[in-house]
Amino acid sequence: MTTSLSEHGPRFSRIVFGVMKWGLWGHQLNTRDMLRLIEESVAYGVTTFDHADIYGNYTTEAEFGEALKLQPSLRDKIQLVTKCGIKMQVPQRPHHRIKSYDTSPEHIRASVDRSLRNLNTDYIDLLLIHRPSPLMDADLIAGEFEYLKKEGKVRYFGVSNFTRAQFDLLNSRFPLVTNQVEASLFHLPPFTDGTLDQCQQHRIRPMAWSPLGGGSIFSASPDEQAQRILSTAQAIIERREQDIRVDQLLLAWLMRHPSGILPVVGTARIERLKAAADATHIMLSREEWFELLQASTGSEVA
Repeated sequence: MTTSLSEHGPRFSRIVFGVMKWGLWGHQLNTRDMLRLIEESVAYGVTTFDHADIYGNYTTEAEFGEALKLQPSLRDKIQLVTKCGIKMQVPQRPHHRIKSYDTSPEHIRASVDRSLRNLNTDYIDLLLIHRPSPLMDADLIAGEFEYLKKEGKVRYFGVSNFTRAQFDLLNSRFPLVTNQVEASLFHLPPFTDGTLDQCQQHRIRPMAWSPLGGGSIFSASPDEQAQRILSTAQAIIERREQDIRVDQLLLAWLMRHPSGILPVVGTARIERLKAAADATHIMLSREEWFELLQASTGSEVA
């Protein structure tokens, strides 16, 4: 199942496969394992992969690209998202003296060129500014976006972790197709601070990172909020008498929102990805949606 991010934007799979933990920051998959995961994901209809230049201390993009080299025909079947703008202090970047943000045209261009080489591709489907910088100049960023689009290096542009005002600023200079933000039953601000309302206003679909709250609901000792959510989710599943998993219900809760949220699922297990993809077929009633909201907040709506 695919959907368009905006009226004239790219078509992405309804579930986005987040690769942050495929490499050094998590499972440390080898090239063959990455290739197998990509192939199985595509076969199941999840074709969009979410990267950032910093993942794995600037190593995961290149590892993914090595996997693509083994099966170049996969590139035409997938969509690649990557982000830039964060400068980390790691051995791979010895010239970074301090963790900082850089949204200068020079840094954006250098990051894109590096990502293209790392990912073994000649274009990026969607580039996101990873985090807003207090020093970002909207005119300069827009000018660089125009250049990258004209050169065919990047097809579409968006942002990540931007407030409404920051989004409006950059969008006033260049059309953006998404804002990737943290959103889940464990992180509710986007539902009340206008972030998702703005997406509806501009008819763009947001992307949600950490859609399951980092897996806290499945920890050995969940906190009170997680216990409430888990208990409520299990009660809904029992009422429905359907073979539904709790994580699927939590994803369905996100996708029930009219802004059309695309969850970015961070796993390296194909079974979990398939379960996430199957969650696209679950439609919660309004009352079920509010039951889970109430479980999250611990109180009924006003």
